[in-house]
Amino acid sequence: MKTGKTILIVLLLAAAYLGGYGYGRWYARGRAPAAPANSGGRRILYYVDPMHPAYKSDKPGIAPDCGMKLRPVYEGEETGGGAGTAQAEHTNAMPPGTVQISPEKQQLIGVSYGTAELASGTRTIRAVGRVAYDETRIARVHSRVEGWIDLVFVDFTGELVEKGRPLLSLYSPEMLATEQEYLLALKSREIMTHSTIPEMAGYSDSLLQAARKRLELWDLSREQIDEITRRGKPLENIVIYAPVSGYVVARNAFPKQRIMPETELYTLVDLRKVWVMADVFEYEAAEIRIGQAAAILFSYYPGRSFPGRVNYIQPQVDPTTRTLKVRLELENPNNVLKPEMFADVEFRIGAGARLSVPVEAILDSGRTKTVFVDRGNGYLEPRHVETGERFGGRIEILSGLKAGERIVISGNFLIDSESQLKAAASGMAHQH
Repeated sequence: MKTGKTILIVLLLAAAYLGGYGYGRWYARGRAPAAPANSGGRRILYYVDPMHPAYKSDKPGIAPDCGMKLRPVYEGEETGGGAGTAQAEHTNAMPPGTVQISPEKQQLIGVSYGTAELASGTRTIRAVGRVAYDETRIARVHSRVEGWIDLVFVDFTGELVEKGRPLLSLYSPEMLATEQEYLLALKSREIMTHSTIPEMAGYSDSLLQAARKRLELWDLSREQIDEITRRGKPLENIVIYAPVSGYVVARNAFPKQRIMPETELYTLVDLRKVWVMADVFEYEAAEIRIGQAAAILFSYYPGRSFPGRVNYIQPQVDPTTRTLKVRLELENPNNVLKPEMFADVEFRIGAGARLSVPVEAILDSGRTKTVFVDRGNGYLEPRHVETGERFGGRIEILSGLKAGERIVISGNFLIDSESQLKAAASGMAHQH
């Protein structure tokens, strides 16, 4: 009997335990699990992405868009007024693509900063040119009368001649006849000086002056005419002299050759000054002015610069090369510069005060140009800018920045990669 009571008591206790356990399991199924509390006793409600607070999670982890650690939101912060809400509002106010990079990570990727500031300087326009003759220093030697060459004194191309040096002697029947007319007029004047008729003396003087003027117009020098007057005989062979000093670049005079007034006997070029014809691209041509100084360099003379000055700009652009011809004049000491030599021409253009940044701060994708602006607390904002001229190591900013803004000048490529990934992930999240 005792054994039966004992068994019944055991069964009742087992039923009571099982019933209580089952009720607890059923009751707990309908209630949310209590969130863990922080060390201060506040309860964590959920976790958010620091850069995109719209993303929420009920457990800690890593944000899927930017890879940052999820931040907990405590009880009392979800309705506003807390530090977490203020940070979320600050993050939401940032433009798309803004990234936050810790100081440690910035140091790791080599981030350095500069400033957008008003600066002035100079930039250099470079062009390729070639040496050419100064066309104002070219002399072409002709005879004004028909005749035959007797002797040639300068007999090869390239010879350097001085002004007044004999080039050749010429026999001209027409010149000889004019010399004889001059001598007759001279004798006539001597005779008429003793005439009792005053008009005859004046007439003989007019004849003499006319004959002398004709000899002068045929390029007979005063010394040659005086020699004819002194000798009383005509010069059978007339010597033609060099009109300028220079090099013989063309020769068409040979002994016993018959020549006409249109025959070009010699071409002489004075190389003490030369031209350099530079090809300036059309988009840079607006910066070039007549009278502007330039430095001209030659690979044949390393380390030496020749100063030149612009004296002419052609009015049309070459349709093939899209360049404009700019002519410079420069001194040629000791004739070291030879025609057709290639030259490097540098025009230094002064730039006034303008907003600029270091060139390396610009990320140029071809369609847009971007800089990263420091917004404080590790936030870096991508900013599209329009650029102008480049001078020295800086580039002009036309729009997109203000003077004094702090910008990234190194490490911006890696920052741009992270910014684009973040913007892409953010767009996907919002679309979802």
